[in-house]
Amino acid sequence: MTDWIDIAALDDIPQRGARVVKTRAGCVAVFRTAADEVFALENSCPHKKGPLAEGIVHGSAVTCPLHNWVISLKTGLVQGNDEGQVATYPARVEGGRILLDTTFLQARSAA
Repeated sequence: MTDWIDIAALDDIPQRGARVVKTRAGCVAVFRTAADEVFALENSCPHKKGPLAEGIVHGSAVTCPLHNWVISLKTGLVQGNDEGQVATYPARVEGGRILLDTTFLQARSAA
């Protein structure tokens, strides 16, 4: 059974922007694309732990603000010649609200 938690209004995140959801085990970055798609990733670049929520969102990717690594918002995989991956979390928009799947966040319960 899937259990969803309401974290914010879609309009609380600007297009091509992000916000951070703090949890006991770390932070989850929630991204909104120009097409109003929503994605949730671990907020830590696999290279040097840069804060992905502070990166540049373009298309369905985010560029780390520290060393310009590009990470897919859909898969969490690093793009191009670099290698690595960050955790992804199911997210959706319903009635103008952003929801995260708590099944995947149980180890990261809200702080």
